[in-house]
Amino acid sequence: HPCPLPTGEGDSAVRCRALGEPLPPWAEGRDEGLPWTRVVQVALVLAVALITTPAFADEVVPQSHAQIELTFAPLVKQAAPAVVNVYTRTVVKRQAMPFFDDPFFQQFFGGQLGGQPQDRIQNSLGSGVVVRPDGLIVTNNHVIADAQEIRVVLSDGREFPAKIVAADEKFDLALLQIDTKGQKLPTLALKDSDEVDVGDLVLAIGDPFGVGQTVTMGIISATARTNVGIGDYGYYLQTDAAINPGNSGGALLSTDGKLVGINTAIYSKSGGSIGIGFAIPSNMVASFIAAESSGGKLVQPWIGASGEPLTADIAASMGFAHPGGIVVRQIYPGGPAEKAGLKPGDVITGINGRDIGDAGGLRFRLATLKIGTQAKLNVVRKGQPLDLPVDLIAAPATPVPEEALLKGEQPLSGAVIANLSPALSDALGVGEWQGVVIEKIRRGSYADRFDFEPGDILIKINET
Repeated sequence: HPCPLPTGEGDSAVRCRALGEPLPPWAEGRDEGLPWTRVVQVALVLAVALITTPAFADEVVPQSHAQIELTFAPLVKQAAPAVVNVYTRTVVKRQAMPFFDDPFFQQFFGGQLGGQPQDRIQNSLGSGVVVRPDGLIVTNNHVIADAQEIRVVLSDGREFPAKIVAADEKFDLALLQIDTKGQKLPTLALKDSDEVDVGDLVLAIGDPFGVGQTVTMGIISATARTNVGIGDYGYYLQTDAAINPGNSGGALLSTDGKLVGINTAIYSKSGGSIGIGFAIPSNMVASFIAAESSGGKLVQPWIGASGEPLTADIAASMGFAHPGGIVVRQIYPGGPAEKAGLKPGDVITGINGRDIGDAGGLRFRLATLKIGTQAKLNVVRKGQPLDLPVDLIAAPATPVPEEALLKGEQPLSGAVIANLSPALSDALGVGEWQGVVIEKIRRGSYADRFDFEPGDILIKINET
């Protein structure tokens, strides 16, 4: 091209115009008054400014060591002394080998062999949390179940014998008491577990595998987990904080140093933590402690209604936008639900404004409330929301169950049955009040061979 390329000494477009020569392609449409190199420079500056300014406008360089360092050490130092180790010893009867009684083997051992059961000491360990300065400790029931001796070791190394104050297999909770000789122990305050949200940071403190007190960190992965196969009243906080055997009964802490749950179980195929752990919410723990302190046993309030979960299919057929809740199918005559105006076909979506997803959620919410008080059932009836006040009572134990062992040449022979009452139905975790329930089955009986199981409810025989 007759016009030279830019040299940096001036604007070539202006020089070409001055010479009356045509502009080169790179100079077409340029403003004569603004050198093109300046245009490029300004464009580059603006581009860099647009790219960098939003990314760093709110960033602040740390000005001190405290701003750089992030640690949970102060929280752990405060909370760890309230988490203890629980050691148990259980005497297990072990059956001797059956051939020990055989004369053929006896002649080789001078009659020293015997077929009597032998005692074996079985040791196990777990964790616990001090919830009262006088030495009241909460742990899991499965940690101390069937134990003949229980010892508690504090974080400072002191060791105490412990006695069981209360234990409940359904809730998988137990209370232990140690004699501190008047010394006050550090405790953990309980937090309202309904305030916990998915994504909250939590710390798990316990004694995994007996290696000593250990702290792990994670988040709340889910709340209101039910149907995980752990307990009858399963309603758990799920966390990815590492929980391993030995952590059972230990503390799950929020970042304000309060107890939000008792670590209870893990989901694992190998026996080690894979980031799926479950903890009993602190609201359930609080109800269990309150029941013991009042001299009673934790009894779940009863409303006299049962039903089935509102699944996606049922929700679509009933015109609900999404699943969640319980479709009422049965109402006990004269019970609190009937008196409150609940009807079959209603959908219970919550209690006192707290959502429930299924029967496990309903049982949990009721278990955290007190008998003798009143709750508000959140119900949807024909598309309209309703709040029904319902009285909370203990399940009536009438009619009194009458047990019977079935005999003879018939399929139910060997089954122990009893007539149902609301109290028995509640204890067995079933929602039926009519018929009879199989409580026990003798091994090898007809009932056993026909695959009947304890908890089965017999409603009809040959349509009668």
